[in-house]
Amino acid sequence: MRTTLRTGKAVGMRRAATAFVAVGALALAGCGGGDTGDEGKDGGGGGAPKATVQLPDLKGQKVSVAAVWGGAERKVFLEVLEQFEERTGAEVAFVPAQDPIIGFLESKVAGGEPPDVAMLPQVGAIEQAVANKWAKPVGPEAQKQLDKNYADGWKELGAVDGKQYGVYFKAANKSLVWYNTAVMKNAGGQEPKNWDAFLETSQAIYDSGIAPVSVAGAEGWTLTDWFENVYLSQAGPEKYDQLAKHEIKWTDPSVKKALSTLGELFGKKGFVAGGAQGALGTEFPESVKQTFVGGDQPKAGMVFEGDMVSLAISETDAKVGTDAKVFPFPAVGGGDSPAVVGGDAAVALKDSKGAQALLTYLASPDAAAIWAQAGGFVSPNKNLDFGTYPDAVQRDIAKALIAAGDDIRFDMSDQTPQAFGGTPGKGEWKVLQDFLKNPKDVAGAQAALEAAAAKAYKD
Repeated sequence: MRTTLRTGKAVGMRRAATAFVAVGALALAGCGGGDTGDEGKDGGGGGAPKATVQLPDLKGQKVSVAAVWGGAERKVFLEVLEQFEERTGAEVAFVPAQDPIIGFLESKVAGGEPPDVAMLPQVGAIEQAVANKWAKPVGPEAQKQLDKNYADGWKELGAVDGKQYGVYFKAANKSLVWYNTAVMKNAGGQEPKNWDAFLETSQAIYDSGIAPVSVAGAEGWTLTDWFENVYLSQAGPEKYDQLAKHEIKWTDPSVKKALSTLGELFGKKGFVAGGAQGALGTEFPESVKQTFVGGDQPKAGMVFEGDMVSLAISETDAKVGTDAKVFPFPAVGGGDSPAVVGGDAAVALKDSKGAQALLTYLASPDAAAIWAQAGGFVSPNKNLDFGTYPDAVQRDIAKALIAAGDDIRFDMSDQTPQAFGGTPGKGEWKVLQDFLKNPKDVAGAQAALEAAAAKAYKD
């Protein structure tokens, strides 16, 4: 789950993700249907994964890992770390990081107690850690795993000035819409292929007596994801790259068009569960529960977000593939269905044997397999056995991500300076929350976005 970052002078994504070129849809063949069991196992691989990489003996050494993950995500990541402990003999400590994580790390570094490794969920955060001279380059063993298991695009996202610092352990396909199958059936709706059909499906769900969508407006990153998917599909990848680098202003007509399109959903009375005020008080996990708790009478019929939704669904009585299904974010304005991705990278903050061993482990299929078995996770590791994923829905999401290779776009807000795209209560997050409250004020939102962006990029 994406979180927030900021500290001192923001270092933005000055080098755009140039490896990520024009996109089509991340096809989700079979994701709307039941489990096909095409890998010969309905529940994914069980037990500890077979070791594919040799790790050093770290008995007597301590390794600390900072991350902002909580709830189900933290629980399964701890299982990943436990396997590392068993294989190396190291004593691993999970350090719960507060938002924003860069600010948290700054305080740890200033106090002389930085963690060995930090999980950074923004591309710009890696550059900032390098600029602050906190980050250590990956060692030769970790580099071997990256070269063996990762496409060039994912490696480049973890590099600064040609030197590798980050290991992208967790990816996210952020162009998915999940729906309650009972609600969809009762409404007589269908999986939409384009925005107009999406609004028609939403109307059908509304007419059946249920709010069409649950929006986690309390967490600004979800609203940036809504905007980015509409914008990428409608304006196209070239404009997307230009806006990400602030080569065009947020007052550009393409932004006006995207916000107006998004307002067709946000501004329609009864379409957002709890209305704007309710949405602004809804955090991500609750937005999923609003869609899948209550059988065929939940608070909402659909929820937009990435593959991590499946992990949140696992904490309800709903089952992915039967009670919960998924379709690609609909194409907007005659464009392609968008393919927006995010990710969390492991970065060493200490030049220690334990830190480098953990990076090596996280770059291998061994670590990825543990979380993949649990669900709610997609790995950019191309050598992870697809059969490890617990069901056909998640296998297809993973296959689509790997098959896309470099044909994707990285989350735009994660490419911008943290002061603009990753700060609670400020910048893009705050402006889009205000827009959710008043989606008719497109011009005001554009002006506020441009003012915040201009300041952040200048700083």
